Amino acid sequence: MLRYTLRRLIFALVTLVFASMVIFAVTEILPGDAAQLSLGVNAQEDTLAAKRKALGLDRPAYERYASWVTGFVQGDLGRSYTYDVPVSELMGGRLWVSLPLALLALVLSTIIAIPIGVFAASRRGSFSDFSIMGVTQLGVAVPNFWLALLLVIWFALTWRLLPAGGFPGWDAGLWPAFKALILPAFALALPQASILARVMRSSLLDVLGEDYMRLARAKGLPRRHVLWRHGVRNALIPVLTIMGLQIAFHIAGTIINENII
Repeated sequence: MLRYTLRRLIFALVTLVFASMVIFAVTEILPGDAAQLSLGVNAQEDTLAAKRKALGLDRPAYERYASWVTGFVQGDLGRSYTYDVPVSELMGGRLWVSLPLALLALVLSTIIAIPIGVFAASRRGSFSDFSIMGVTQLGVAVPNFWLALLLVIWFALTWRLLPAGGFPGWDAGLWPAFKALILPAFALALPQASILARVMRSSLLDVLGEDYMRLARAKGLPRRHVLWRHGVRNALIPVLTIMGLQIAFHIAGTIINENII
């Protein structure tokens, strides 16, 4: 077990190093000048040269990569070329909004997906099952940023039920801040809930065909008891795996939805 864990840790470390090298190489290959982006297109050449020196862009690429890796290991993420402030400061200021938004979206997608998936599996082959699977397939296909625009049009502009266009800050109160997160959270949650519901249905159908489920029904246990206590518990294993993978998607998806809503 220890040898396996060490192998996995070494593999993860090698993967991270390789990924960092690829990303750094791509940023080097892409056209553009960070100094000119920061100072503007009308900046003089001597000013650009001074800015490049201040940013460390005049050094060779391997030196800048080594400096970045060393700083990252020490907890220093560097400075933003665009805003000229520490990256950790930028991330810290935005995590107070992005992280609660991602967690809220994860909770909403779970609350929506599991009952729908269980309902569809318990009525396999019925009209309700086909209808739910059709809606979830549509939810998988719809991009969350397009769904965000529809939610803004319906709930913010047409019905005026929820705000859109900014976050008031946690200092404004818990309810105003939470109310501002509802629309982007639903825009993130609904496509992921569609995926979770389909996984939940598929997993539960596999469990319902197991011998211990037939034995539980043969013992005369109530159908609801068999379904939720024996079926759903065992069917949640792949669902929890997908939920773990979706956490990163929710955090990344907040970047787009925060600019729309």
